Amino acid sequence: MARVPVCIALLVLLVLLGLLAACSIATATPKSLPTASAYTMTATTRPLRQLTVCLGQEPASLYLYSNLSDAARSVLAAVLPAPIESAAYGYQPVLLTRLPSLANGDVQLLSKSVTVGDEVVGADGLPVTLVPGVKVRPSGCRSDDCAVVYDGKSELQMDQMMVTFQLLPGLTWSDGKPLTAADSLYSYQVASDPKTPGSRTLLDRTKSYAALDATTVQWLGKPGFIDPSYLNNFWAPLPQHLWGQFPVDQLPVTEEVARTPLGWGPYVIQEWVPGDHITLKKNPNYLHADQGLPRFDILVFRFTPDPGQAISALLSGQCDLLDPSIPLDGQVGQLRSLSSQGKLQAYFTPTPVMEQLAFGVRPASADLVQASGAGSPSLLGDKRLRQAIAMCFDRQQVVQDVLSGLSPVPDTYLPSADPLYNPEVAKYSFNVSAAGQLLDQIGWRRVGSDPSAPRQAEGVAGVPDGTPLELSYLTTDATQRQQVSRILAGSLGQCGIKVDLHYLDAAALYAPGPDGPLFGRSFDLAEFAVANPALETPCEWFTSSEIPTAANHWVGTNLSGYSNPAFDAACLSAEQALPGETTYADSNHQAEAIFADDLPVLPLYWRIQVAAGRKDLCHFSLDPTASSSLAAIETLDVGSTCSP
Repeated sequence: MARVPVCIALLVLLVLLGLLAACSIATATPKSLPTASAYTMTATTRPLRQLTVCLGQEPASLYLYSNLSDAARSVLAAVLPAPIESAAYGYQPVLLTRLPSLANGDVQLLSKSVTVGDEVVGADGLPVTLVPGVKVRPSGCRSDDCAVVYDGKSELQMDQMMVTFQLLPGLTWSDGKPLTAADSLYSYQVASDPKTPGSRTLLDRTKSYAALDATTVQWLGKPGFIDPSYLNNFWAPLPQHLWGQFPVDQLPVTEEVARTPLGWGPYVIQEWVPGDHITLKKNPNYLHADQGLPRFDILVFRFTPDPGQAISALLSGQCDLLDPSIPLDGQVGQLRSLSSQGKLQAYFTPTPVMEQLAFGVRPASADLVQASGAGSPSLLGDKRLRQAIAMCFDRQQVVQDVLSGLSPVPDTYLPSADPLYNPEVAKYSFNVSAAGQLLDQIGWRRVGSDPSAPRQAEGVAGVPDGTPLELSYLTTDATQRQQVSRILAGSLGQCGIKVDLHYLDAAALYAPGPDGPLFGRSFDLAEFAVANPALETPCEWFTSSEIPTAANHWVGTNLSGYSNPAFDAACLSAEQALPGETTYADSNHQAEAIFADDLPVLPLYWRIQVAAGRKDLCHFSLDPTASSSLAAIETLDVGSTCSP
């Protein structure tokens, strides 16, 4: 898949803001769409077949290194599909002969001699120029236990990772020109240019990226950088023979790049009618054209942001498929009813977007308190209280009432279908009795006969006796989050915990620290979403280095302020291991177990992805790990022509 790295903190913020967009979108009056009869096809007299996909918005750009919307990714799936596709929590080669691995020798760890002045990756995971005093991991070392401080004199060997990617022979662009390793190298050069927006995370840890011959690309990391997500270190080819004439800073605003990009996929863009639709036709040079793919001669993407209008268009035959970029999550009941009546097919799947409740484990004020020697003022610094709250939350009721039972209740930051999921982690089902016993042990006791009165402190460390157990709950004013928070506040009340609900607009909730409540770490409970766009474990979200502080300009994903050296070590070990090594799964499982016991955040549910298609649509399914819901668009078919 194309490697377009994004800083985790910015990614999370983007997800937080992007998932909260209002559903009331102004829609243009649909224009009449082109019909198959408007196009001709040589060497055949059969009627041309057309598939119409309705999108939730008009893409702003199709430039690979722009901030792509879900709708843009759906269009690109037909034009410029991922060179390595993710599916079912695994990977499949598309433009490559095979997936690189340690087993087949395409992934190697070299022992590299380094000296003063060399660019390496230090023990903290950050790129650095090697000088005396820098802490690094010698060759064979994967943890802090064996890291050393470089003295500037001793001979030092460090591990250097090398990955070789082998392209399929005979690949061509849709214009018939050869697609070679040089096009992937050109893509890397474009991504590396300072004028190209995006994260520098991978680029800063890359020593070199080279085209060894017409079909071979080799990535070499800086010494000390071990990357378990190395399959993402292949840059999706860009057509140098066409785009090389444009300055890099002009690519985002160039028509041939942003509106009609050349690709290798099953379709080629033919026309783009602003505000209405994009029409594509079959790519005669598609690498699977000899298999009769794609099934349709013409593909039309119609912009239909209003979910009600989209469903009507599907029922009337104006749309064959409603893309998940349309906000259909509010129409689940209607889609289920229409599906049961045989009028359409409805598709639902949980996604890797996790709605979570963060605990104020260590607010920013505690940093100042610790500096003064007064101790932590946070009630939620006691993990037993967090565990009790988890048992007081009726998350199953949330899933049932708000998501129609379509999403499971998570145990950790990984879905249970993920191969790295640890099934042995601690689990917290709704149990008021068990939660009450734990609260009593901590010292939060019932006082009086009023069951609605909050518990009060009696011997709680650092808390004056008589203090009521009251917590603030921050989230946005989105309808779904209001529903969720009210259910959870009600179930907490059964445990004797009073909750004060506060709904903020997105800009206020996600404002930068130190003033913003989330990034400024100033909250008791806060509900928001985080997304994992890759298949690798996101344990780094909760490491100590990701705590937003004044020192890092309040940027980070660990908004709870949680810090546990054992968790940090397990996560670091997981990030330093490679798939196929024993420590890879073991370290990931250990990190999950510590997380589930410590509960810096409580996973609430996985957001659901919704799509709908005509009743005779076949070969369409939703895969939460795919790069796009249309990753297999070339196989879609309808009616009696459907084939296995």
